[in-house]
This record gives sequence, structure tokens and C-alpha cells, in this order.
Amino acid sequence: MRKSKFYDTIDSNHQKEYHMTNHPILDELDRYLHRNDYASAEAFLLRKLPEADIPTEVLLRNELMGLYRKLGRREEALDMVAAALALIDRQRLSRNLGAATTFLNAATVYKAFGLAERALPLFERARELYEVNLSPSDSRLGGLYNNMGLALVDLGRFEEAKTLYRKAITIMEPTENGPLEVAITLLNLASAAEAELGLQEAEDAITDYLTRAESLLESHPRKDGYYAFVCEKCASVFGYYGWFVTQRTLTEQAERIYGA
Repeated sequence: MRKSKFYDTIDSNHQKEYHMTNHPILDELDRYLHRNDYASAEAFLLRKLPEADIPTEVLLRNELMGLYRKLGRREEALDMVAAALALIDRQRLSRNLGAATTFLNAATVYKAFGLAERALPLFERARELYEVNLSPSDSRLGGLYNNMGLALVDLGRFEEAKTLYRKAITIMEPTENGPLEVAITLLNLASAAEAELGLQEAEDAITDYLTRAESLLESHPRKDGYYAFVCEKCASVFGYYGWFVTQRTLTEQAERIYGA
């Protein structure tokens, strides 16, 4: 098990939860989330639950579990995971591709609250559905591999984690925000190296991963809101490893974009 850090290892749900589908509810939800009005977002989702049909209820519970995860509300997040998984089973939806989204979001909640052993079977269920139904180059697979790798590191299964991280890089590299996604995965590889070998033994590998991630972040041409979000998340990782100039640069980049 890796020791406690002063930053959160970066998962691939970093912008928002994996959405089940395009839905008008998500448009209104995003308006609350974009201004960080989490109380109104929660109230809106809970208000919609009693009137929801089955697909919409699954969507709402996915969004709620993600919201509670972001807010660190463990018991409510775990309760929402249980309700969503029970709904999937009760409606016999577990073989549908859409169920993979619920499995992935639920697994990410478990991982976030230190329950990697409960997360892994759900990652496996999502992986089975994705690998059968999606193109090998689909970015959703890259996100799954990255998140599953985090759980494997927590469980000390380092070689499996590194294999998934490398698969994630191959998939994400050619996508629109590929350099940002690859930078995130490189930082997770640095964390995995430390967890496996310790800081001293992993020093060269960590330096290599951080150097490559820094280059990708600095050279990314699109300095938009998503770029700012990734910079903000990555900054603390660089700071943890003593790269304070890079940490400050990324933080200032994010603040500049947010303040524009």
C-alpha cells in the first residue's frame, strides 16, 4: 500500500462523471456545476428523482454518487452506489453497455474512499462490457484503464497497473485533449513507481515521468477551461515531488484562465 500523500492521485473522472447519455437534465446540472453551486446541483438532482423513469433514475444516481464523491460525503456516496447497482440488477440491465458507466462510476467512488478491493470487481465488469462493445481506440477505454490502474496500485498489483496505464496512453494520445490525458497518466505512473519502489529507488523513473508530463502541459495549444482544470489538479503532484516552480506555473495558468 502506498503511503498517504498531500495530493489526490488523479483519476480520469477529473472533469465530470461519465454521463450515461445526452439528456436535458445534464444541461441544467452543468450550469450549477460550472459555477460550483453544489448545493443547488444536489437539490436539483434529488428533486428530479421521484418523477424519473428507469433510465433517468440511473442517470440521476450516477450524477449524485459523483457529486457526493467530489464533496467527500462518504456515506451518501456509498448509499447512492448501492441504490444504483441494485437498480441495475433489479431491471436486468447489467449486460447493457450503459451499465458499464454505472459500474465505472461506482468503482471510482469505492476507490476514492479507500475501498479498492470493492472497486476492482466493478472495474472488471465495466472492462468486460467496454472491450466487447467499444472500438479499441475509444477514449472511454482509456479512462477505464487509468482508473482501474489506480485501484490496482492501491492493492499492490503494480505490473497490472502499469500495463493498464500504458494502454491508456496509447488510446488517449491521438484524442483532442490527448496530451493532457497522457500527462495525467504519467503522473499516476510516477505515483505507482513510488508506491512500488519507494522515493529513493524510484527517483529516476519519477523524474522521467514528471519531465514528460511537464512538457506536455507546457506545450498544449488549447489554454481553455479544461486545460485550467488539469493544470490545477496536476500542480499539487509536482509540488509533492518538490517541483515547486512547475507547481506555481501551473497554478498561475489555471488562475489566469479562471479569471479571464
